[in-house]
Amino acid sequence: MTTDLNTLLTGLYVHIDDHLGRRHRIGRPPKLTDAELATLAVAQVLLGVRSEARWLRFVDRVLPGAFPYLPGQSGYNKRLRAAAPLLRELIRLLALDTDLWRDNVWVVDSTPVECARSRPTAQRSNVAGWAGYGYCASHSRFFWGLRLHLVCTPAGLPITWALADPKIDERQVLMAMCDHDPALLATRPGLTIIADKGYVSRELDHYLAQHQVRLLRPSYRNRTPRPGEHLLRPIRQLIESVNDTLKDADAAVAALAGR
Repeated sequence: MTTDLNTLLTGLYVHIDDHLGRRHRIGRPPKLTDAELATLAVAQVLLGVRSEARWLRFVDRVLPGAFPYLPGQSGYNKRLRAAAPLLRELIRLLALDTDLWRDNVWVVDSTPVECARSRPTAQRSNVAGWAGYGYCASHSRFFWGLRLHLVCTPAGLPITWALADPKIDERQVLMAMCDHDPALLATRPGLTIIADKGYVSRELDHYLAQHQVRLLRPSYRNRTPRPGEHLLRPIRQLIESVNDTLKDADAAVAALAGR
């Protein structure tokens, strides 16, 4: 396992360092470079280690000398927060290297991310002002927080995502995500998006038609089902499992909210 982990970290570091190249930085260079920081962060997620302190102890014990310098948990966390834009860039870079990225079928859905339950907690939360109250139909209850909007492939590879006020219509969020990164649609002729009934909208249909995107969704109960419509449900359920995997985002947002 040590050899495989060392190979993984080495491959990650070389790939990330080649992408970053020499970037101008003001001030004294850090003891832990951006490439080394990103390598640690990506490997931590791949190996499923949630505790930053335990991860740093693990690397120091299992792979001594792999990194010339390892910060403490506090310094590591501070660097990770400051490097959020860089990590998003590198996550996209790694996704582009997979065959799944070029899949011409997407699945879209949204799920609630609860950030607080008591009113005092919601008022003093760091996400107050852009989080809000929403309704979760699957659990038949209201919640305070955000809604995670996710687009992924049927194999579970996330393509794009957004955290938005739960009062914002999910159809509007889908169009906003596509507008934010126009290359996503432009590089996929014949793209098909599978959604649920919540994405029924003439405006959305017109928007996607302009981008030559086909939207498949179930019909309302008072409409005649389309041929093969029953095959959509198993595919749509795939994104629910991806959302469950990404529910760790709830813990991250809750930490920011101070719950």
